[in-house]
Amino acid sequence: MNLFNHRVHRGIHRVMEEINIVTDNILKYAFKVHTQLGPGLLESSYKECLFYILNKNGIYTEKEKQCP
Repeated sequence: MNLFNHRVHRGIHRVMEEINIVTDNILKYAFKVHTQLGPGLLESSYKECLFYILNKNGIYTEKEKQCP
């Protein structure tokens, strides 16, 4: 593997690590919201709480984003 390919591979690996960290945090907060609220509520209740806790913890999100 030449130097360029090695650097690209390291860069991709670093990005994948960051994606995994963010994904792990999102799942952690989703489970935390569900555990705190319990089962049986409307989806909108969980959505609002998850939106709040994600943004509070630096994972900036948008709700109900329109797709073209």
